[in-house]
Amino acid sequence: MNEETFVNRVLKGTGVSSGITTGRVYLLERGKIPINKRSIKEEQIEKDVLKFRHAIRTAIEELNIIKETILDDEIKRHAFIIDTHMLMLQDDFFINAVIDTIKEEKINVEWALDIVVSKFLASFDKVEDPYLRERGQDIKYIYERLIRILVKGKRSDISSKGMKEKAIIVAHDLSPADTIQLNLNKISGFATDMGGRTSHTSIVARALEIPAVVGTGNITSLIKNNDKIIIDGDEGVVIINPTQEVQKDYIAKQQHLRSQKREFLRIAKLKPETRDGFKLKVGANIELLAEIDIVERYGALGIGLYRTEYIYLSKKTLPTEMDHYHIYRKLAENKLLEYITIRTLDIGGDKFVSDIEVPKEMNPAMGLRAIRLCIKEMGLFKSQLMGILRASAYGPLRVLFPMVSGIDEVRKAKAVLKECMEELSHKKVAYNKDIKVGIMIEVPSTCMISDLLAQEVDFFSIGTNDLIQYTLAIDRVNEYVSYLYEPLHPAVLRMIKGTVMNAHANKIEVALCGEMAGEPLYVPILLGLDLDELSMNPYSIPRVKKVIRGLEHSYCKELLEEVLRTDSAKEGEYILRNEMARLFPGDFIKSYEE
Repeated sequence: MNEETFVNRVLKGTGVSSGITTGRVYLLERGKIPINKRSIKEEQIEKDVLKFRHAIRTAIEELNIIKETILDDEIKRHAFIIDTHMLMLQDDFFINAVIDTIKEEKINVEWALDIVVSKFLASFDKVEDPYLRERGQDIKYIYERLIRILVKGKRSDISSKGMKEKAIIVAHDLSPADTIQLNLNKISGFATDMGGRTSHTSIVARALEIPAVVGTGNITSLIKNNDKIIIDGDEGVVIINPTQEVQKDYIAKQQHLRSQKREFLRIAKLKPETRDGFKLKVGANIELLAEIDIVERYGALGIGLYRTEYIYLSKKTLPTEMDHYHIYRKLAENKLLEYITIRTLDIGGDKFVSDIEVPKEMNPAMGLRAIRLCIKEMGLFKSQLMGILRASAYGPLRVLFPMVSGIDEVRKAKAVLKECMEELSHKKVAYNKDIKVGIMIEVPSTCMISDLLAQEVDFFSIGTNDLIQYTLAIDRVNEYVSYLYEPLHPAVLRMIKGTVMNAHANKIEVALCGEMAGEPLYVPILLGLDLDELSMNPYSIPRVKKVIRGLEHSYCKELLEEVLRTDSAKEGEYILRNEMARLFPGDFIKSYEE
């Protein structure tokens, strides 16, 4: 335990849930439980198998109790993540893998569990996408719960009984189950050593609107119970034992943020419409049903992008048609959303455990993934499409095919969709026969033939994250070349402009769903490009709406033409930033070159 007392010690982490809170520390010291690794005799094997099965039952009982003790309806809506953990605990693949390891290796249950989970986690570690890699944390949380039961025979939930006043939790890590059972009357925020922005714990924290900073690295080794700390969930900062002066500054910042949030929630309810009457749709990008509440609160008209990868990554077997159906039906039954865009699988087959055999690839980002994998693995593709179609009977679902590079892929995908429709018709199952079909525009080839593609589908959705990478041939997470990732590059803007023109000439709509859509600085350019929809992180919606409502469409078209006349992204951004600083002096700063 650290005995040194720090003053104004600043720790940087990742701010995962907005807001500022100040309070005394409640240090949750659970730590890693050491396990004994030992060989066992033949007659001991069955005892360890029974011990494992008992631990599974106990873990499920614990999670059920956590669910049952949640009284707040708002919090209950997010309890489905606990359901996911319970399903993983009951997964035959997982259970049999541990039992087989006990029997074949003749080792104790704790060691067998450690081996099996380590293999699972190693598979997730190989995933390049940090968002998808984060999904491995759910397996780790299950492992930790089981190990506590096996080794200590103790419950692993957290308790706030010892707290005399409202406190801030500091822990090495928190699971979604931990977070969801936080007593908000006793706890005002949390900070952890581990974690990332896209973990389920972070998603639950945002849903509960608890200020939170994760991934600080070593906060539990620096802090003591009853230390005073400030958590700034916007800046990703934790301050240990702040002075009165620092506290005063943060109280002022906290008041400003509260005022800003009230303003944003007011703006969220307003229409995305320019001062001269140009209207466009503003939608949300999400991946979990739990995010629907946030989507509604922050003013999205619909869902421009529902990522379905987690449905595959959270299971050890491929999801069935009915697995898909139940999830999409819950989305479809929301009556407040005007449209819901389901993007079909957008990862390679090496990212999840299944019977699918995929070759080792030198460059998987441009290999057998997304629509290419789906067309090759027809059973996998049809299960998802059948699930979407079944659910389309309950609400305005749309289908979006990712990573398309040519017209043949579109036609093949549509042919599979048609086969699915015929099967459902034959079975007399209801579905929307006029379901809208779109493609992602994220490969330069699709921009170049967008006039042809527009005749094949009902809408385009431009994914700028990949389109910029592929157009400029750069890896944006590569520190040596990331500076070349330029959304305002003339090549990128010309591609988007040409795509929109070709789409509109064929009377179909164009959405933009990459990160560029949620960046307020780019809003006048996107308005000038005549896009029909912007889809983004729900929290970005009020800021983007504010900019939209402060601009005139005619001005945006003139500004776009001026930027397009420049020969570099740097020059275009210089013009754009100065204009935005002039129009919104409180929200933007002028270009640093001036």
